[in-house]
Amino acid sequence: MYKTLLSLAALAAGLAATAIPAEAQVRRGHVVSVQGARGHGGTQWRSASRQRGSATITRGAQTNSGRGYQASRSRSYGPGHYEADRSVQANNGRGAATSRDASWGNGAYNGARTTTLNNGKSVARTTSAVNNGDGTASYSSSVTGPKGGTRTVSGTVPRP
Repeated sequence: MYKTLLSLAALAAGLAATAIPAEAQVRRGHVVSVQGARGHGGTQWRSASRQRGSATITRGAQTNSGRGYQASRSRSYGPGHYEADRSVQANNGRGAATSRDASWGNGAYNGARTTTLNNGKSVARTTSAVNNGDGTASYSSSVTGPKGGTRTVSGTVPRP
């Protein structure tokens, strides 16, 4: 009897959670501020927003002396694709942003990642692979460094 009641209560709670609109379930965040003697202290925050197929998270900190940072990341995904962006920025002007994309399907994969610093330098990588249909697969991967030099590796993987 007790197990039956517990099961029904869990089922009712699950049904009630699905009845709440999606927008009410996906936003979260907080702010914490600490202040000490002689003006020392700071503030830290975080917020998150999630929906089916995507998510965005932002966080950061700021001291009373002006030092701080903000970091954010977002992603979207679904059948056959994935995209993500990340960024970290400091109050002193330093920072970096990274973008990543991937897609797959019908025996093929393509992916890329690029990181760019605030000073303009960037590094990148691209990768692709395809099923040739005869039991072999071809691949290619390229890396570009901060000075612009590129290296590429490619080939075909034979049938075992």
